[in-house]
Amino acid sequence: MMTWPNHLLSLADWDALPEDNTHRYELAEGILQVSPRPVPNHQWAVMQLAFQVGPQLQADLGVLSDVEVVIVGGSPATVRAPDLVVVRTAAAKASPARFAPDDVLLAVEVISPGSRRTDRVTKFNEYAEAGIPDYWIIDLSAPVSVTAFQLIDGNYELNAGTDDVLSVTTPVPLTVKVRDLLP
Repeated sequence: MMTWPNHLLSLADWDALPEDNTHRYELAEGILQVSPRPVPNHQWAVMQLAFQVGPQLQADLGVLSDVEVVIVGGSPATVRAPDLVVVRTAAAKASPARFAPDDVLLAVEVISPGSRRTDRVTKFNEYAEAGIPDYWIIDLSAPVSVTAFQLIDGNYELNAGTDDVLSVTTPVPLTVKVRDLLP
């Protein structure tokens, strides 16, 4: 029988946890956070976004979904799993167990039931403190919308927000048809 940790976790503790693909796990200041796997609309939106963003990226950048990013590597550690990231291709080719924030140019979270505050407040601040240049929040409530933030002087500032066509110039020029994110 598996016993769960009774202390704040370090990265080594995180690595020692058994593999479990039935839930989604993140580590917040050493505390294990467990949530259900995303529902189909959530997964559809992430895939459609990747299909739109990927072809617009230059060769030294790539788009990945459901990878780990070390926000704080010390003890207690914080490891997040953004729904989608744009990373440097060189970092992706190294196939790390998890990415450093310096490798991530854009982190994207799709709001799920129960994640609204985490995505809009907690991760918003964590990603900014980690120095991730751009952060997008996708809200699948009708009408589907994307809010894009850009890191300026250590804080995220609104870059763009829409329920139609998102056009941004950072981290690179990107255009996303927001209405196409759901079937």
